Amino acid sequence: MEKALKKWFPVFVLPTFAAFIIGFIWPFFQGLYLSLCRFTTVNNAQFVGLSNFVKALTDTTFKDSFFFTVSFAVVSTVVINVLAFAVALALTRSIKGTNIFRTVFFMPNLIGGIVLGYIWQILFNCVLSLLGKQLLSLNTTAGYWGLIILMAWQQIGYMMIIYVAGLQNVPPELVEAAEIDGATPLQTLFRIKLPMVMPSITICLFLTITNSFKLFDQNLALTAGEPAHATEMLALNIYNTFYARSGPQWKGIGQAKAVVFFVLVICIALSQLRATRSKEVQQ
Repeated sequence: MEKALKKWFPVFVLPTFAAFIIGFIWPFFQGLYLSLCRFTTVNNAQFVGLSNFVKALTDTTFKDSFFFTVSFAVVSTVVINVLAFAVALALTRSIKGTNIFRTVFFMPNLIGGIVLGYIWQILFNCVLSLLGKQLLSLNTTAGYWGLIILMAWQQIGYMMIIYVAGLQNVPPELVEAAEIDGATPLQTLFRIKLPMVMPSITICLFLTITNSFKLFDQNLALTAGEPAHATEMLALNIYNTFYARSGPQWKGIGQAKAVVFFVLVICIALSQLRATRSKEVQQ
């Protein structure tokens, strides 16, 4: 069997590897090249060096979108993970109907971002109009918290499933030993359960941080960056630079912004992984 696998594995690996090269590696390096060009299509690119990156980094809308995205990512990451962990703790106790509750909490994750954005836009605008407030398109604060509520509502159930799996892997004898020694529920949580669930925390933090920075369709559907680009996140800013602004120079600037965005997300994600993995406990 091993000889047959060694002989024939290239036949099975080649189609997937070729698709990976065509669908990811080639477009990625082509995008890096286009970020250094002035172009309207990939066939008429004119090399202009680092000027696109200079213009991208000096674009005030890009800077504003960066700070707005960072603020959103920090708050949404904390809210999603705290609530998801609290729900997971509740659903790992001996409560009737736990599987039904897990299914209900997970269901919002199955709905597409564009659909969610438009649904929540209608809901928020109805509530704001009843309260006599400005609609989302004119209210920066409402748009900001609307995005956080939407993101939390969609992601909490998914993160809850990961936390439930982590909590179920905590050795029960450790919890029993802590209870025998007189540990309170809070001491058991912070001294036993949280350290043992750190791998799940690492995964959930990685997913929520990267998803928050990459958020696009919900932002487009819910606020579209209004009012006056005040609720425009980085992905939507790149999209608007590339498509909404006229002139071939803006496509190169938009591509440069995409490269900066890629490097930024990679650095933040790797820093988070390194920080949380160092706190994981070997079972």
